[in-house]
Amino acid sequence: MAQQEDVFKKLVAHCKEYGFVFPSSEIYDGLGAVYDYGQNGVELKNNIKKYWWDAMVKLNDNVVGLDSAIFMHPTIWKASGHVDAFNDPLIDNKDSKKRYRADVLIEEQMAKFDDKIEKEINKAKKKFGDAFDEAQFRATNPNVLREQAKRDALHARFSKALNDNNLEELRQIIIDEEIVCPISGTKNWTEVRQFNLMFSTEMGSTADGAMKIYLRPETAQGIFVNFLNVQKTGRMKVPFGIAQIGKAFRNEIVARQFIFRMREFEQMEMQFFVRPGEEMKWFEYWKAFRLKWHKALGMGDENYQFHDHDKLAHYANAATDIEFRMPFGFKEVEGIHSRTDFDLSSHAKYSGKKIEYFDPELNKSYTPYVIETSIGVDRMFLSILAGAYKEEALEGGDTRVVLRLPAVLAPVKLAVLPLVKKDGLPEKAREIMNTMKLEFNCQYDEKDSIGKRYRRQDAIGTPFCVTVDHQTLEDNTVTVRYRDTMEQERVSVDTLHAMIAKQVTGAELFKKLLE
Repeated sequence: MAQQEDVFKKLVAHCKEYGFVFPSSEIYDGLGAVYDYGQNGVELKNNIKKYWWDAMVKLNDNVVGLDSAIFMHPTIWKASGHVDAFNDPLIDNKDSKKRYRADVLIEEQMAKFDDKIEKEINKAKKKFGDAFDEAQFRATNPNVLREQAKRDALHARFSKALNDNNLEELRQIIIDEEIVCPISGTKNWTEVRQFNLMFSTEMGSTADGAMKIYLRPETAQGIFVNFLNVQKTGRMKVPFGIAQIGKAFRNEIVARQFIFRMREFEQMEMQFFVRPGEEMKWFEYWKAFRLKWHKALGMGDENYQFHDHDKLAHYANAATDIEFRMPFGFKEVEGIHSRTDFDLSSHAKYSGKKIEYFDPELNKSYTPYVIETSIGVDRMFLSILAGAYKEEALEGGDTRVVLRLPAVLAPVKLAVLPLVKKDGLPEKAREIMNTMKLEFNCQYDEKDSIGKRYRRQDAIGTPFCVTVDHQTLEDNTVTVRYRDTMEQERVSVDTLHAMIAKQVTGAELFKKLLE
């Protein structure tokens, strides 16, 4: 675990050094849990958003887009349940004066049991080699069974406390499990209390006439209140979806792990409206489609898993997360929820407007049910970087840091490098660059040795480097160097565009999604 934490620190440092992520307001000593995306970070972020948007809106005939306002009528948040129910259970350690989420402390305790089980399994794997039967070992080994029983008992108790909203029981679990504060090492805990996560501000010109409004804590409500607008103007037939990418804001008390949990973040959400009674079919459909979308990037199928929710939100009848193996364990990147008709019914009640769909096939009106897919852009960004970051030993004792980013997401697709700064090579390199930059984000670099330039491009994840040398002037060929293998190939300048386009556009990935 310590080694993984070390990797995470290096990843955070790499993000700053190579222009991916900067602490916000850094010259003023920063602002807690707020970050800015640098020149490479913004390109990677935009590419993630495009990959999501095209997969949802372009590939699905019955999904359309929306961009709703961040400010909304305050009653929307009453109707959605956020004013009354958007809370985190918080607990303070009296000695360190640090505040924690009670549910996170207990989840981390459960993860310790999982770690012990994994250690036993890995030990046995080494001992028995190919003859090892993991399923049998899990079912029979006394150490594994003991730890699993402890974990299951804790899990059952934790789930019940969450679902009963029993704050005293959450505190009692922390006491009984002898969970200590990571800073002070003591068990001197306060009571658990709820804290609302919405930021509020005022709209209006005078103090008396100002209206209290909220910065949206999610983007979904902007879709729900526009359901009829989109359905009627787009002549949409159920089932259909509305997709949106946008900023959301949560006053997280325990914001940590770099960009994993922030106070200002970006979401990619799609709300899919279905006939009542068909929601579980569509829930399973979108679960499968979304996991396929993640796995198509080639970050390793074993790094993804589903995690069903212990506590369902007040609006849901089914919920699962897609988790990615981060340097600090499997963590949620995307949520898929069956939201029933809670949202549309609630907005109809609070607004006094009828929000229904007339189904011509059934010849009746009803309030559609909703399946939601919601993914954090920033978390996706972190998962991609965590999966791509590699430190590699090379022949001759040299090392390199390389980001093995999926080519379709890489900030820079192609680096054009003249071998030397003379003999007409820079001019030829610029000519190639000017042709390629019409379609791909390219970089031109002529400073330092060719080896150092390759290393710089490896560190930002550029999949292709093109070197222009004296032979280029004779036969119009260049050396293409591949990031992942470091192999080099001589190709004609005329074939360069087609070769790179095949790798870096989304078409090949989208074919996988449609299979």
